[in-house]
Amino acid sequence: MIIEAYKDEHQDGIIQLIVGIQRSEFDLDITADDQPDLMNIQDFYITGKGNFWVAVDNDHVVGTISLLDIGDDTVALRKMFVAESHRGKEKGVANQLLNTAFDWAEANQLKAIYLGTTSKFLAAHRFYEKNGFSEILKSALPEAFPIMTVDTKFYKREIG
Repeated sequence: MIIEAYKDEHQDGIIQLIVGIQRSEFDLDITADDQPDLMNIQDFYITGKGNFWVAVDNDHVVGTISLLDIGDDTVALRKMFVAESHRGKEKGVANQLLNTAFDWAEANQLKAIYLGTTSKFLAAHRFYEKNGFSEILKSALPEAFPIMTVDTKFYKREIG
């Protein structure tokens, strides 16, 4: 299993992974068409101080994470998903993805990472909190933070 920066060849695997988890595991009524960023990862995420990474195992996308540049040396953590088969502390895929994003943030002298998530992602809440994120009020988000309709819980992690 390797973590690598996004390539166009990852596109279909990313969509299958993310939409599959959203729909089958969390019963969200969402499609790839509802997420235009997934159709144009290069132009949406890989600009400014943003980036997008995938975890690949035997040529299959098994995890994703991105940082979306929202200005003022801050980013929004987006599209963090790991296939059920690759979850858990012993596999370490989620930690490797997150550490890749943290390393990028430090190397690019970012100030903070923000994220929004749904109240349904309970395991994600624990994971983010264990990795230095603190819950914040929606009103504490930067003005440029892209709030998704399913986001009800928000976090921030200082960098540096």
